[in-house]
Amino acid sequence: MALASALPTTRPLTLRSAGSGLLARPSLLAAATVLLVCVPEGEKDVAAAVHVTPADLASLALVALTAVDLLRGRTPALSRTVGALFGAVVCSAAVATVASIDPAASLTGFVRLVQVFVLVPACVLAALRDRYDQRLILGSFVLAALIEGAVGADQYLTRTGASYTGRPIRAVGTFGALDVMAMSTVVSFGLLAALALGLAERGPGGSRPLRLAMFAAAAFLTFPLAVSFSRGSWIACAVAATVLVLRADARLAVRSALLGLAAAVVLVCGVGIGSDGVTERLASIGSVSAAPDQSVSDRYDLWATAGRIWQDHPVTGAGPKAFQQLRDSHAPLRLSSGSDAADSTIGFQREPLLSPHNMYLLVLSEQGLIGMVAYTGLFLVLLTGCLRRAAGPGLAALALLTWVLVDFLYGDIGGTTTVLTSVVLGLAARTALPGPAPAARAEIAPVLPAGAVPTSGIVSDPLGERG
Repeated sequence: MALASALPTTRPLTLRSAGSGLLARPSLLAAATVLLVCVPEGEKDVAAAVHVTPADLASLALVALTAVDLLRGRTPALSRTVGALFGAVVCSAAVATVASIDPAASLTGFVRLVQVFVLVPACVLAALRDRYDQRLILGSFVLAALIEGAVGADQYLTRTGASYTGRPIRAVGTFGALDVMAMSTVVSFGLLAALALGLAERGPGGSRPLRLAMFAAAAFLTFPLAVSFSRGSWIACAVAATVLVLRADARLAVRSALLGLAAAVVLVCGVGIGSDGVTERLASIGSVSAAPDQSVSDRYDLWATAGRIWQDHPVTGAGPKAFQQLRDSHAPLRLSSGSDAADSTIGFQREPLLSPHNMYLLVLSEQGLIGMVAYTGLFLVLLTGCLRRAAGPGLAALALLTWVLVDFLYGDIGGTTTVLTSVVLGLAARTALPGPAPAARAEIAPVLPAGAVPTSGIVSDPLGERG
């Protein structure tokens, strides 16, 4: 049934009609969750046990709306496989919390894990009822990236960003120097979403203006990503874009690589755009093993610390939020007390190192082998399913999931953009494990004469990705 036929067209907009619109299109709240990440929060205590952002509130509203949907008898499109995967994550987190060295402190970590890896992804999955919902959420990623990218580019060009090698040139968007990875995360997601949407419009029936607009957005976003000076985001974005283009068109991948290399040489070496620090940062990637800088050395020490914590708690882990309590007793003496952060707003601060900066080692140290099996199963099923089924806008889910899984090698959850990981997991679950269409959208097929061919009614593939 078309959305227009289900909504009133003659009545003025009221709170009741707006609520009905959200019930009919809950993906609006998922898109709002992505966009609200851009809301500036000012100074924040990164060591606080609980830190709720506007995006978190929007994600919780989506959870509440999905609960209302369930009470009204509408069944989300969740397959048994999805239920088993999400259930395993909940169980592993619950076991780790009960067996924690400090169950009371681990309780907030348990709630956060369930929100990020289960509740919000499941609700995003339920909200993706057709191709429009998918494009709406991906469009919100692109819009958020353009907003943050514009702010970040201005910070670099006007020298008003966070401090990098003693100069205020690091683009951090609206997130500030205390969350230097956030802008590069948002920009990476938007770049990949724009690239995937542009590739989906290739061929017969595609929109040429939309394709050109998405490719232009992706091209623009490469600049703020470059001047974020985030090596991790560069690597994850390069890997994800390669997987995306190879999955879409292998021959196009070769041409894109050559074009991208040529553009980088012209912009950085010829015009000089972003060359102030970018080439040095790129060169430092090759020295992370032979001559690591302090940030890389600290990361290696944090990884070793997580491994030692896991050795003491191999099966159930030390419990959510336990890493920061056990860090000092397991870390080598050379580990720094924190990382430096500075900009014109906060001045100079030391940001404490409260996690191992590796999601897999964080799970292993805090949830043990039980948690590692649960999360590995979730990630592998989603990745293999996306590789098999990704087509059209679904290519974005593959690219975004690849970015997250690569980034988890040297990063973990935490910060303002954590909720975006939940949205990505929901998009990936819809592509990898599409399941049945929601019961609320099923229509009663009319009685037809013998030999007649129905022209509407039952839709076997609401996202239109298998045709």
